[in-house]
Amino acid sequence: MSRDVLLSNINKIHTTEMGMNRIRKNLKLNIDDVVEYCKEKVQDQNCNIYKQGKNWYCEIDNIKITIHASSYTIITAHSIKRCR
Repeated sequence: MSRDVLLSNINKIHTTEMGMNRIRKNLKLNIDDVVEYCKEKVQDQNCNIYKQGKNWYCEIDNIKITIHASSYTIITAHSIKRCR
């Protein structure tokens, strides 16, 4: 299963300073360790993980985290609206 590839490389997930600021702003977070926050979300049993092109997408709790597939860099995370 493809999600296992991402989960088995969870320790490689990181982001840039700009990425941290972008994620904090997009998700309205007031925390220091944005990477750890994202890792916890990705590792959640209910997280919908799929790969599309060069990125992994992880959806849980109305947020979508985008991770570059080869570098494991968190590109962004943002709130998603669910259709009812």
